[in-house]
Amino acid sequence: MGGSTDMAEPIEAIEELSVFIPQRTSLAVCLVSGGMDSCVTTAIANEENDEVAFLHVSYGQLTEARERRAFEDLADFYKVRKRLVISIEHLKAIGGSSLTDSEIPVSEANLQLREIPTSYVPFRNAHLLSIATSWAEVIDAKRIYIGAVAEDSSGYPDCRPEFYDAFQHAIEAGTRPETQIEIVTPVIYMRKAEIVKRGIELGAPLELTWSCYQGESVACGRCDSCALRLRAFREAGVEDPIAYA
Repeated sequence: MGGSTDMAEPIEAIEELSVFIPQRTSLAVCLVSGGMDSCVTTAIANEENDEVAFLHVSYGQLTEARERRAFEDLADFYKVRKRLVISIEHLKAIGGSSLTDSEIPVSEANLQLREIPTSYVPFRNAHLLSIATSWAEVIDAKRIYIGAVAEDSSGYPDCRPEFYDAFQHAIEAGTRPETQIEIVTPVIYMRKAEIVKRGIELGAPLELTWSCYQGESVACGRCDSCALRLRAFREAGVEDPIAYA
């Protein structure tokens, strides 16, 4: 009997110790435009990290004020303490996009179009990632989340996986040796309908998001972004919670 009791004690001790293994803490920077993709990306980041810091970048786009409101609503929903809002008005001065240049009309939706649409803001995501990297290095964040979508997006070249692979190398080459920052693109291979479903699974507040390129009170329903969003909700079998003209 004595032998069996002695054998049991170390086993119980090991089992007890396994319960108290500490979890790693982490901080991630989330680029939050206020749109559906960034909202679901944020919901994923919130699940995968102990804390998220929200970064919103305005660049003189037509719906700048409405997107800022969506950002603040999402930050409030997730009770985010670290928030940073940056303006890079030089993209408006550079122009070249219907989102920043009043002389270029926002084109009507054409989901069959294989050309880069007028709403493409030249090399915008490189600017966003540069800002996110600077902030992440300062606050010691280990990841940067961005809601880029490749296959089912509007065909922007800076939403392709190879762009993020290249930028990852730039981060590694251009930050301090001890800095470890990973770019995370959790929805990049998803179709828009899959993003809607994933958001619903995670309880993401899609009703707080804004995707329209030109309307600020109600969504226009006619631009590429609205068309992609409406199709996504339709294919997901869910009603879009925002209002359309």
